[in-house]
Amino acid sequence: MNRRFFLYAGAAAAVAVAGGYAWRDRREPEPPQPASASPAPAPAADPAAVLRNLSLPDLDGRERALADWQGRRPMVVNFWATWCAPCVKEMPELQALHEKYPDIQFVGIGVDQAEKMREFIQKVPVTYPLLVMGAGAIDTLRSMGNPAGGLPFTLVLAADGSINRTILGQIQADDLDRTLQGLAG
Repeated sequence: MNRRFFLYAGAAAAVAVAGGYAWRDRREPEPPQPASASPAPAPAADPAAVLRNLSLPDLDGRERALADWQGRRPMVVNFWATWCAPCVKEMPELQALHEKYPDIQFVGIGVDQAEKMREFIQKVPVTYPLLVMGAGAIDTLRSMGNPAGGLPFTLVLAADGSINRTILGQIQADDLDRTLQGLAG
């Protein structure tokens, strides 16, 4: 009896699905939309322009515009968080590169709370500027070519402000060092 029930139930489901497809195909097609009615796809944001337009508080609450640093010398912008293990691991390496290349501007943007960032730098000293972006960072990261919004995320900019390189995930210090050598020279 159970086999017969499942056989009938399966047949009824198949008929229902086939009937749905047949009904869908009998509907009148929607009229074509004029070309002007369909919205044009939004242009991809220029990551360098997004950075130029960022103005964020530092750990003391003072607003700092990234445009103040861009276009003068090469720049490394690192998005990080205190709760992100790869971010925490790469911070001493970024600090060492910052010390090695004084003519390259380093900026850290914390996807975090200022208080947690201040506590962090008591344990892991960082001397380059740290800015606080907080929860709104994910959309900003996506607009900069990081579709997943993952951390850490590092952008290397040439002296003219153009993006030289993007790194999603933990940096490899020797690899980033080679990139910075080429920009510092």
